Amino acid sequence: QVQLVESGGGLVQAGGSLRLSCAASGRAFSTYARGWFRQAPGKEREFVAAIKWSGDNAYYGDSVKGRFTLSRDIAKNSVYLQMNSLKPEDTAVYYCASTRSPGDYSRERLYDYWGQGTQVTVSS
Repeated sequence: QVQLVESGGGLVQAGGSLRLSCAASGRAFSTYARGWFRQAPGKEREFVAAIKWSGDNAYYGDSVKGRFTLSRDIAKNSVYLQMNSLKPEDTAVYYCASTRSPGDYSRERLYDYWGQGTQVTVSS
């Protein structure tokens, strides 16, 4: 069983920062890239960022470019999403996902494994 466990969510004021973590555990599995998506109430799930496991290339959704930074620690089988200059519209449940294949990282269907999500709430 593969598990992706997110942590680091919480309540923060607008302009503040949070750092989300996603740790993988369970049986060994290959990783081509790992990503973050988010879903606000009443809205579709939205791509946030993704990072290739080798080469460290990161990709970002337009709404978070310049504010969020995604990094990974291969030894810890973890990724970290540093979120700065948070806005109320960043409020959502944030999901970590992992894919074994290359492709369009913004597409949910690419990903094989998903975490349960962590709530991020940004107050104005």
